[in-house]
This record gives sequence, C-alpha cells and structure tokens, in this order.
Amino acid sequence: MKTKRILGIWMDHSVAQLSEYSNGNFMTETIESKPKSLVNEEDLYYKDESHRLNKEQSQLAAYYKKLSDAILNYEEVILFGPTDAKNELVNSLKDNHLFEKVKIVVQPADKMTESEQHEFLKEFMSPSASHLRVVK
Repeated sequence: MKTKRILGIWMDHSVAQLSEYSNGNFMTETIESKPKSLVNEEDLYYKDESHRLNKEQSQLAAYYKKLSDAILNYEEVILFGPTDAKNELVNSLKDNHLFEKVKIVVQPADKMTESEQHEFLKEFMSPSASHLRVVK
C-alpha cells in the first residue's frame, strides 16, 4: 500500500515553512516572500503608492506560485498560520484544475517554532484527530 504524501505549511505573508514527515523524520524547507526591507534603486524613483502596491502584489503572487509548485507534489496539504495568507493561497488555487486531487486543509495557528510546527503536524496526522480537520 502506497503511503499518502502529506505536506504541512506554516505560513504568513513573508515566510513559509514546508514540512514533510518521511521515514520518521521531518524534512523542512523555507520559502520567503521578498523581504520588504530591501530597497532597490527603482523604489527611490517611484514614490507612487499604486506602484508600490502593484510591486507588493507581484511579489506576493510569485511567493504563492512557489508554494503552489511545491503543493502539486502531495496528495494532502495542511496550511496553518496566524494570518490570512493561507486563505489567500487556497483562493488562488481554487479554480486551477491541477489541484483538484490535492486535499487542502486550512487551520488557524499562532506563531510557532519549528518543533511546535512538527508537533502540530504529528497531531494533525494522527488517526484520532481526523474529526478536527476543517477543509476549505
């Protein structure tokens, strides 16, 4: 019997911690949205608010694209974290037929250390916790 591949993603708008449980260990990868603190020369010339907003939206879209590319490799994904970023990501995937076979679960969660994220995922994956799952 093939083991179901499950990915846990703790995320906010600036960073995502992707964790997969495999062979008794967690493998974790970090994906970052471009830090807002970096200022390039272009930003010095464009003080227009709409330009900055468009640039932020473009960076966020690229961030969600990186996450969606990772999600395609799994049968089940849990998105958890403190902001609405997880819901925004789900909404961006909703109409894409490539994600029809991926079960995506969304759970609210506070800011967590990596070990707390792993404990959260172990609890989520346990058979007795199946009634706690909320699918969006």
